[in-house]
Formats: sequence, structure tokens, C-alpha cells
Amino acid sequence: MISSPLDNPFYSSLRSRHRDLARGTGDVVRYPADFAPFLGVADENVEAAEALGALVAPEESVYLIGVAPRAPRGWLLEAFGPLAQMVCMSPIEPIDGPQIIELSDVHRRDVLALTALVYPHYFRQRTMELGRYFGIYQDGRLAAMIGERLGTDEAQEMSAICTHPDFNGRGYARRLTAFLTNDNLARGRLPFLHVSHENLRALRLYEQLGYELRANIGFFSLRRESV
Repeated sequence: MISSPLDNPFYSSLRSRHRDLARGTGDVVRYPADFAPFLGVADENVEAAEALGALVAPEESVYLIGVAPRAPRGWLLEAFGPLAQMVCMSPIEPIDGPQIIELSDVHRRDVLALTALVYPHYFRQRTMELGRYFGIYQDGRLAAMIGERLGTDEAQEMSAICTHPDFNGRGYARRLTAFLTNDNLARGRLPFLHVSHENLRALRLYEQLGYELRANIGFFSLRRESV
């Protein structure tokens, strides 16, 4: 049973913060492919075949979190291991470090290069337009970044938290996460994030900062077979 927008975050975001980007109507909606490969359905019992056929190209894969429909004929639904959905209820002690700047279109090439290296698959050409993104530059290079992706009026996802391998171990991800978490708490939004249970280093970081497990949430891919 869906009891919170965070139980179905893609659909909730496309029906609130990102409603103007939503493709589709009613119970099946998705982001444009150049923003994110994400699709949401209102609930698992949605008859989605017709809507999916209009929204997803042959041999294209889309991803869902929390809620997935029954796969129509000609589609392949794959369940991955559940993600840890974590929330932060209280401000984090600010962490000193290099200057944090807001990233814009002039930084897009650097952002795409970094995410292609350490955050592949889900970051697309226009993902930066889903929210605000921030980074730390060192020696003229984008060393680390963080951004806002999914969101409702009450909650904001922390996303694309990543560091270039050449700059690991300097606390940049910690500094950026504390910064953007506190900023959203000050705006009255609940910060949340998703992380694989296999990413033990990231899990420990978020726990140390004060994030708590809200739920283990399903993660799925849905692929349309060729026609």
C-alpha cells in the first residue's frame, strides 16, 4: 500500500515538482529520455500496455523505483536488489573545505564527463535541469558534485553524489552532502537519497552524516522488446 509519496518517488515527482516535464497522462508517466530514463505508475495494478507502448521506444529500457506494473506481453520486467532509501531529519554540522559553486550550463561538459566516469547509466544530457547542482573544482577540474533530482513540494532527493577518482579521500562528497542537505532542510524540504546496499562506503558516509534508513525500496527495469 502506498502511504507516502516517497514510496513511489518517480511517479510522485512527475505528478508534482516535475509535472511540466511529464510525458503521458493518468496512471503512467515518464521523464523525457534526455532528462532521465525514469517512468512511474500510480500502482502495481495499472493496466499499462497501451500507455507504455506510446511512451517507450522499441528496445528502450526505463527504470522504476518503489512501484512497477505487471509486464505486458512483449516487455521484460527485471527486479534488481532493493535500494536503501534514506532521509535526514536534522541539520548536519557544516564541514569545512574548498569553495562550493552552483553548476550551470557552462559546466555541463564537465558534469557529463564526471558522471559518465563514476555515475553512468542514469545521468543524461539534460538531467541538470531537474534541479540545482553544485560542485567543487580543484586544479581547474570538476573534482566532486551533488545535485537535486526527484522532488515534491515537501521532499528533495540528493543525487549524483560523486567524486572523481583523482580526488577521493579528501572529504568533498561529505562536504557537498552536508551543504545541500542543510540547504533543503532550511527550505522546509525533507532531504532523501537512494543508495545500493552493496555500496558500503556510501552507506557509511550517509549514516555518519545523520541519514537514516526509511525503507528498502524496490528497483526495477522495464524493457520493450523489438517489434
